Amino acid sequence: MADCGGWRPPRPCEAYRTEWKLCRSARHFLLHYYVHGEWPVCEQWRRDLASCHDWEERRSAEAQRSLCESERTRVQAARKHALVWALRQHPPADWHLPLPQEKDK
Repeated sequence: MADCGGWRPPRPCEAYRTEWKLCRSARHFLLHYYVHGEWPVCEQWRRDLASCHDWEERRSAEAQRSLCESERTRVQAARKHALVWALRQHPPADWHLPLPQEKDK
């Protein structure tokens, strides 16, 4: 057993169960297939749920490592996508002018 101090899983185990159930739902399957063109892979959520339960029951160092690595990978995957729009530092110079009106109404 590793000395874990006050370490707790990044999320409660119920959150992993909810994510796993959502990932396996028919609505999510269809939406994910429509957006990405492939079926979702839900195995990681199941492994995270099992690791979370393993941590709660036995304080397993392997479960702790697995959860930390999984969350780290998830955060890095979310950060890798670049912004589509360039953020501006200041508003346009003519932001206060009225918008052009359409003449063909």
